[in-house]
Amino acid sequence: MNGLDLIKNRRSVRNYRPEPVAKDLLEKIVDAGRLAATAINIQPWEFIVIIDPARKKELADLTEYGKFIKNAGACIAVVAKDTKYYLEDGAAATENILLAATELGLGSCWVAGDKKPYADKVLSFLGVSEGYKLVSLVAVGYSEGELPNPAKRPLSEVLHWERFYAPVAQPDRAPAF
Repeated sequence: MNGLDLIKNRRSVRNYRPEPVAKDLLEKIVDAGRLAATAINIQPWEFIVIIDPARKKELADLTEYGKFIKNAGACIAVVAKDTKYYLEDGAAATENILLAATELGLGSCWVAGDKKPYADKVLSFLGVSEGYKLVSLVAVGYSEGELPNPAKRPLSEVLHWERFYAPVAQPDRAPAF
């Protein structure tokens, strides 16, 4: 699949079949995260892969909207040293992880980490040293059922040339979550 098709086909998957993800696939996915763009090549990231069912459940229970983590084949925690651009770098690594999972035929979903009230509990649960931030938790596994296909705003609504101008209001349209 070419890069643009990969981006168009990526979905946030919250329903998983109960089967493990092979270690070599998880290593390829994390390697894609490692190769992300990074400000001044600091590479502040670390990746923690959780595959033990009991630990996935305990981790899922710490989150607000990530309860489905317990059913995924794995969860990849993206943590970053608390540097000036940790969030940008960690977000780039997370997106690479999501795209790599899609390329390998796996479903994935980004669960927020940074600035969430549970972030410190997750870091402690994972044994992360002080001086690191939780950027994201990424559920990874084999999709169960139909893949979601949420509507995206059309390009004409989000593209601005030369300067920003307010989009035309569309009150009949529900926000996409």
